[in-house]
This record gives sequence, structure tokens and C-alpha cells, in this order.
Amino acid sequence: MYEMFEFPDDSDNSDEFPYEMRPSTLEEREEFYRKEFDVEKAEKWLWRRGSFRDIRNNTVFAVIIGRHSDIYSPKFEPIRSKVVIIDEYESWNDIVDYILYYLPEGVYYDRNVYTSLEECRKCEKCYKECWDCSCYLGQELAFDIDPENVPCPVHGMLEDKMERQGLKGSSFCMIEFDEVRKATVNLYKELEKEFSDIAITFSGRGFHIYIFDEEAVKLNYEERKALAERFQKYYIDEWVTSGGMRLIRLPYSLNGVTSRIVIPLKVEEVAEFDPRYDKKCMPGFLEEL
Repeated sequence: MYEMFEFPDDSDNSDEFPYEMRPSTLEEREEFYRKEFDVEKAEKWLWRRGSFRDIRNNTVFAVIIGRHSDIYSPKFEPIRSKVVIIDEYESWNDIVDYILYYLPEGVYYDRNVYTSLEECRKCEKCYKECWDCSCYLGQELAFDIDPENVPCPVHGMLEDKMERQGLKGSSFCMIEFDEVRKATVNLYKELEKEFSDIAITFSGRGFHIYIFDEEAVKLNYEERKALAERFQKYYIDEWVTSGGMRLIRLPYSLNGVTSRIVIPLKVEEVAEFDPRYDKKCMPGFLEEL
């Protein structure tokens, strides 16, 4: 099943990223997913959710083909700025085949916990407003800390950045990145006071913090919104924390906008992590240049 949602048309791609961070070509995306994408590690990551349901059959995946990078196969022009939902597959081989077909700039998974995708596919809501559905068990709590939320002397305030689209809207500098590094560490320390099962990933641009505690997964919308407001000072995307945006980048996938791998990090690694040079997040096609 493919459920597609409209996003704004992005066409101005003139801004830049820090040193050697740039959009990947279709050929580079294909090379990464054929040779480097670590399926076992990605599956192991999702197994952290196994206490809630069988992730082998009930995880929804999604791809965004070329919304920010403007790099995509011409046959996908009508859907380049949309989210394509992938919820019919038998194995990870099928998921990788979908990725190789679309060669997207981003691969995501749905943080919602469902009892049965077969039943979800019959639902008229189509994964929208699932809070009261019988198939909905909860949602991973997550905090998305991205550079665009940081006021910057180079790129301006958030309002300025939102007016720009394409790569201009996604661009950032190390001034902003340094702030999100600090914010991620500080937010993690705050969350440790309330939760025990916490993880961090570098998203290819900023950081994601995940809470896997069962009580966090079962929070309702109002409780999530209250948390988002409470931790707003850490530059978080409130839409993600409140549950309005349920998709999040799949760990070990490629962020095709910056040509960096989405990787888990320990909290003690974050303060010194530099995506410009750290080999852990560098795809092989950059090393070959």
C-alpha cells in the first residue's frame, strides 16, 4: 500500500552545508544501499520495540524521494515531494528492494505501535489520527533536535529559514550544529531523571533522542504535547515530540541530503561528534573521492 501526502514544492537549492556535506547522487544512493546498508543493525534497532508487538510484520516504513535535494529519477516527478508509505512486505529483502527502486533521499519508520497492519490497511484513516483506533497501542516518544531551530547569525531565525525551501531550508553551519550538540546532551541528562531506556542517533543533520520505556510509549497526545512545551528550550521539533509527526529516520540508513549515515551514538560521544570528519557516519562513496 502506498499512501502519499503533499509537501511544498522546493526548487531553490543554492545554500550549502558544512565541509563535504552535500546531497548524494542517485548512483551514490544505490551504491550505499547495495553495499553498505546494514540490515541486521537496522533490524536490531527496531527489535528494541519488540516488547510491544511483532516488529517483523507490523512496522510501517516510508521514503521521501527528492523533496529537499531535488535529486530523483524523472519517473517520480509527480511524487518527488511526497511521503510514500511502505506497509506491505514479507522481509527486509522486500524493504531494500523498495529503497533501491525509489533511491530516496530519506528512509523512515513509523513510531506508532500497531497490533496489525492488515487491519490498519482497512482503516479509512490510513495511519492518520490513530490515537483512538483499536489497532493503535502507543508511540515511541522522540525528540528531534535539528539545526534549523537554532537562531544563527548566518542563517537567521527559524521564521527566516522556514521561508526558504529546498536545500536553502535545510542548510546549516557549525554554529548551529554546536548548539544542537550541547542541547542534545543537556536534554538527555534531563530525561535521565524520568526515563531509563534512552537512545540517541545522529540524524545526518542533527540528533534524535528516543525513549523506549513502556510508560513513555503509552503517553497520550496531551501528555506528549506537555512534554514538548516543557522541553522547548532545547530546540526540539514540537511536532515530533507531541506525536503529530510519527515518522523518524531509520537508523543506519543514508541521509541523502547531507550524504551522512544515520548512526546511534552514546551520550558521551555527542559533545565531540563532528559529522564533517567522523568516519562512522561517512558512506564509502565519499571515501572513494
